[in-house]
Amino acid sequence: MDIRAIIMGVSFALIWSSAFTSARIIVASAPPIASLSLRFFISGIIGVMLARMMGQTWRLTRDQWTATLVFGLCQNALYLGLFFYAMQTIEASLASIIAATMPLMVAFAGWVIFKDRLKPMAIAGLVAGLVGVVVIMGARIGGGVDVFGLILCGIGTVALTIATLSMRGASSGGNLMMIVGLQMLVGAAILAVAAAFMERGTVTMTWPLIWAFIYTTLAPGLLATWIWFALVERIGAVRAATFHFLNPFFGVAIAAVMLGEVIRVNDVIGVIIIAGGILAVQLSKQEPKKKLTGL
Repeated sequence: MDIRAIIMGVSFALIWSSAFTSARIIVASAPPIASLSLRFFISGIIGVMLARMMGQTWRLTRDQWTATLVFGLCQNALYLGLFFYAMQTIEASLASIIAATMPLMVAFAGWVIFKDRLKPMAIAGLVAGLVGVVVIMGARIGGGVDVFGLILCGIGTVALTIATLSMRGASSGGNLMMIVGLQMLVGAAILAVAAAFMERGTVTMTWPLIWAFIYTTLAPGLLATWIWFALVERIGAVRAATFHFLNPFFGVAIAAVMLGEVIRVNDVIGVIIIAGGILAVQLSKQEPKKKLTGL
């Protein structure tokens, strides 16, 4: 993995993890599903406009259209929709930890469905990452947590796994920014229908809500999604997904700074284990150097 890919992965994880904190701020003052639908609508329009300015077209390949629809449904509507709804009752830091289990699901699905081969070191690294997540979550669950919210986050993480795997081949025909914009409009439409049936809440306008909504729309909404698509195209879904293991560290740290959520000893221990897991996975992906042989 080259330096550019590492920078992209860390940047994506940092921006993506911050979305849990901004989402927590938003759902405290506005209906979660309707807010997310509006966010995707605005982000989608901006994304399509930027794509047109870049000379891109919506004449996508069949694989790209399939990925756009699946990504819009699974990531935007299901994953983020369920997480937004759940964060009415669970902490932003806990939500980020649950989402970090996705790389294990991606690796397992890649092995079962696409016959991907994982080296022993990669498997050990993914297991270590899971152990780190368990260490962090153990104390939090023991302290009392909304079980229904956890279930929603679990389902959302499965949906994110499907969305990640759907990206295989999605960028091979170009039009990357157009795909980003269109998949957001797909999510916006689905969530708008869900909000019409499920929500009757009111909006309490505050400056934290306004700034959180603007940030979520532009940074995690557009920038992080574009980085993610480009990263998957560059290094593949399984390797890109390992950067989600950074989410517990970033998610817990950002929530602690912005929301005052407590950082526990288990959080620190878990993050160290997770970092070791990431290192093992990335080292396992490096091609061995060829030995020089005589003539």
